[in-house]
Amino acid sequence: MITAAYPHIESAAEGVPIIAGTRTKVVEVVLDRLAHHWDADEIQRQHPHLSLAQIYATLAYYHDHQDEIDREIDERLEKVDRIVASQPQSDVRAKLQMLRGLP
Repeated sequence: MITAAYPHIESAAEGVPIIAGTRTKVVEVVLDRLAHHWDADEIQRQHPHLSLAQIYATLAYYHDHQDEIDREIDERLEKVDRIVASQPQSDVRAKLQMLRGLP
């Protein structure tokens, strides 16, 4: 099996893949692609500090490591859900839900 090299991807101190020469995590660009359906050109418009080569390398890295990155995304979403569930409901939100007839 041939191991692919990603010249624009490096590992941060915590072992998190980032775009070389930046502090941008691979998962951040992947989330832009998945959540907003942005193509590489739109990602670059939103992140002008990234080159198209860096963006394409990031997307290639994602496709080669999709299971791992998708797990990380799921873990992040679960963490957000736990944090939201642990917070008391605000009075404003409770009143809005009551006015809408929601539980």
